[in-house]
Amino acid sequence: MIDQPTIDRIMDAAQIYDVVSDFVTLRKRGANFVGLCPFHDDKTPSFYVSPSKNLCKCFACGKGGNPVHFIMAHEQLSFPDALRYLARKYGIEIRERELSDEEKQAQSERESLFIVNQFANDYFRHTLRQTEQGRTVGLAYLRSRGFRDDIIEKFQLGYCEDSHDAFAKEALAKGYRKDYLLKTGLCYETDDHRLRDRFWGRVIFPVHTLSGKVVAFGGRVLASATKGVKVKYVNSPESDIYHKSNELYGIYFAKQAIVKQDRCYLVEGYTDVISMHQSGVENVVASSGTALTTPQIRMIHRFTPNITVLYDGDMAGIKASLRGIDMLLEEGMNIKVCLLPDGDDPDSFARKHNGAEFRQFIQEHETDFIRFKTNLLLEDAGKDPIRRAELIGSIVQSISIIPEAIVRDVYIKECAQLLRVEDKLLVSEVAKRREKQAEQRAEQRERERRQAAARHTAADTPRTDNAPAPEGVPAPPTDTAPVPAPTDLPPAPDEYTSFIPQEDKEEQAFYKYERLVLQMVVRYGERVMCNVTDDNGNEQPLTVIEFVMNDLKEDELAFHTPLHRRLLDEAAVHLHDAGFRAEHFFLNHPDPTISQLSADLVSSRYQLSKYHSKGQKIVTDEERLYELVPLLMINFKYAIVSEELKHMMQALQDPAVSADEERCNSIMQRYAELHKVQNLMAKRLGDRVVLHP
Repeated sequence: MIDQPTIDRIMDAAQIYDVVSDFVTLRKRGANFVGLCPFHDDKTPSFYVSPSKNLCKCFACGKGGNPVHFIMAHEQLSFPDALRYLARKYGIEIRERELSDEEKQAQSERESLFIVNQFANDYFRHTLRQTEQGRTVGLAYLRSRGFRDDIIEKFQLGYCEDSHDAFAKEALAKGYRKDYLLKTGLCYETDDHRLRDRFWGRVIFPVHTLSGKVVAFGGRVLASATKGVKVKYVNSPESDIYHKSNELYGIYFAKQAIVKQDRCYLVEGYTDVISMHQSGVENVVASSGTALTTPQIRMIHRFTPNITVLYDGDMAGIKASLRGIDMLLEEGMNIKVCLLPDGDDPDSFARKHNGAEFRQFIQEHETDFIRFKTNLLLEDAGKDPIRRAELIGSIVQSISIIPEAIVRDVYIKECAQLLRVEDKLLVSEVAKRREKQAEQRAEQRERERRQAAARHTAADTPRTDNAPAPEGVPAPPTDTAPVPAPTDLPPAPDEYTSFIPQEDKEEQAFYKYERLVLQMVVRYGERVMCNVTDDNGNEQPLTVIEFVMNDLKEDELAFHTPLHRRLLDEAAVHLHDAGFRAEHFFLNHPDPTISQLSADLVSSRYQLSKYHSKGQKIVTDEERLYELVPLLMINFKYAIVSEELKHMMQALQDPAVSADEERCNSIMQRYAELHKVQNLMAKRLGDRVVLHP
């Protein structure tokens, strides 16, 4: 792990103009620089670089941040790898934290498994090119499939001899340990303890991680040997470094093209990906025959929200995969489906057409997933009323998991026309399902909160050495460092329980104010906004961070978003550190999610309150903190209290809550408290009227 002083040196040394200009041609514009955005097809320069803030921002696609964020996005690197990239650029020695013996052992074993895989990859490639059997059997087969030599080299394809243990003997002779050969799945052990090659007699397709490491292999039996073979493809088993649900074949070669095209094509197999690359379509990945998983979807979502699923026209296969594709909708992906002509799969179709023809065909024949699913199931249901009812239920379920309200509404109207039902019926059914989903999530959060509270209570409760820990709560260790006083620690971010659902918060009024308050914290957190008088009559300076924390605490409220709560808590903890500046601290934060959020807040084009009267100078936000921050806080609190009250009333109407007297009384008590708070805030705002329901 890279230690914090080293991270600070890298952040201080990295200059945004130097970093960006390695990849983008920049022209001077005032105090800033501007160029064509490298993250989308930019026709007019919209990518701005601010040397004074050490930030970049595209005001068309929104990409940007500090030098580390730019390298992460452009080179598709993780946060630590981006730091190492910049350290090499600026000649900074990386000092990593000393690992514990257990961490060293685990890291050493993982690295050993990657080393063994890399050796195997080199061995298979060498066998394909440099041995007689590799050339006459393996290479001949790949060429017969139409793969060019440069494509074979690009995807690092290989061949394993058919002697059952040739690779195992070579690996052992080179000093690679038997247990690592077994753990990676490259070999297996027979009952008589002999080591055998898993991929003997097969052409090899290595699977790369996002950063390019070989994590697994797929082996295909050759066409001449297919007869009598039950399994055409053999894949590496799960291991400490390989979890098939987390990997996508081809993502390493496709990531930059996906960002550039702002779309990802999803296919099924290795050869589909390779043939499409060869035809010129590079923004393509494969699920390798497995059902699509949430980690795979989120990996794609890092690069684009737009995905097109390519099918070969096999209706049975399409219907079987519909359930898995619903997961794409739940993750907020914009999904389209394209059926290839009968008898063609992406592999064969790509070999017949160039990249431009392939893309044109997709553009002309793709349709969004909801319409595709509706038409497909309508054809299947026919006039059978029971089947049609099941169809409506399936469509409603797919629509209900779409996070964007506007998208849901559009699909409801279109599906109502296709299904010939009242759109009010679909609206009602979607609302019921979303309400049920929200209740389930709220119940899960409540269970997790109670479990956390139980663990916290158990840990704080004094007990004798012989007293057993409560069930399900681990006993604290006997030899530990002193626990800091509660005032030294930030409040746990997830202790705040909200009745407001997490989805669609961007549309709520309170979320806008929450972001604006957080913007004040990041930009001006350590600044003194006014002086207050303490109990002894002495004046004390009050910073923006302290005001926001105290104001929320006064009404027992908190930010709705966990990441926002975490940022505010860290600001409070570090406020009195020597030389603390909120903007610098959060822009250089080791957690990339926090530093990226901070960069977005700092680089926002939107100015809250810059104004001037005729003949007067411009008044900035910083000069009006004493007025601006309280105004934002009262608007934020009023909006979130109003939203909380609305959702609490909905919760009280739930039969399950009504039947639970303790929970019902707790919600009612909290409702009464918040309603009093709302009335007080309404009086302060002056122009709001609050009616008790």
